[in-house]
Amino acid sequence: MKNYEDIINLPHHTSKKHKRMERSMRAAQFAPFSALAGYEEAVRETARYLDEEAELTESMVEILRDKIQYLSEIQNEHPYVALTYFVKDDKKKGGKYITVEGKINKFNEYKNEIIIGEDKEIPIEKIIEVEYQNI
Repeated sequence: MKNYEDIINLPHHTSKKHKRMERSMRAAQFAPFSALAGYEEAVRETARYLDEEAELTESMVEILRDKIQYLSEIQNEHPYVALTYFVKDDKKKGGKYITVEGKINKFNEYKNEIIIGEDKEIPIEKIIEVEYQNI
């Protein structure tokens, strides 16, 4: 059995060619290794809940059509509305419903959109609910 008494009290070696590594860099070499890079992100993405786009009944479509027609007729009065519509998710099947409130700026008939405020473009075919106060 060796006691290492001949080397135990020697000074710590310091290189004359290389700068001493910073403590944070030395700690990085002991960080946990992830063999499955991106696995945690993939699990979070899979667990993210999305809504299915609802299919409206004919009577619901008729009510929405009437409300939107009325709003298009009074658009110059810039009525305050709350519109709920479906936004498709870019990464997987489904999406979410968003409600936007504000004054109608105009109807863009070319793109079939309602513009709220200065720049919020809402596709009319994705709207499932329209709320407004009678003017």
